[in-house]
Amino acid sequence: MPKTTKRIAVMGGTFNPIHYAHLISAEQVRTGLGYDKILFIPSARPPHKVADTDIIEPEHRYQMVLLAIAKNPHFEVSRIELERAGPSYTIETLKALKKLYGETTELAWIIGADSLIEYKVWRDFDEVLERCVMIATTRPNYDLNRVPLEIRKRVTSFPITGVDISATVIRERVRKSLSIQYLVSEGVQAYIDQHQLYL
Repeated sequence: MPKTTKRIAVMGGTFNPIHYAHLISAEQVRTGLGYDKILFIPSARPPHKVADTDIIEPEHRYQMVLLAIAKNPHFEVSRIELERAGPSYTIETLKALKKLYGETTELAWIIGADSLIEYKVWRDFDEVLERCVMIATTRPNYDLNRVPLEIRKRVTSFPITGVDISATVIRERVRKSLSIQYLVSEGVQAYIDQHQLYL
């Protein structure tokens, strides 16, 4: 078995928009579980959200992630799903990342407890669990006991400081001309204002 040379935790998602709860979760996983870096991967075409007309263009979401993570040297953002045609399946991304970083790199995938509860919609979820360490960050109001025990046994549960921020609520606040200060970074807020997103 080759020795692991690098440990990378991936945080995938629509990031519509990226907010402080994403950043807090990522940093606490990195420091708490000892990962070398967090790789943010905006999803271009999330297969389970094809009917969601509220998702803005991938490029806008990518640029907001860039702005949000700019001050953390341990955070990076990848265009891997933006540049791949077709739906953004996690299993395909994991295969591509293994080729990119090499077989000795340990890959982890960070998901919120709410996403783990929806595990049945993931393509080849069993293979996903074989190819990476799945880290489920606990979140208020989501009970992991709703996930079958055989799945929970294969997942690392990691408690996060209770910051319950929702991208849905942020978008609603923008539409109502309410403040989103302290929910998103200053750069993200300025980008949303400049491009008049979510109106």
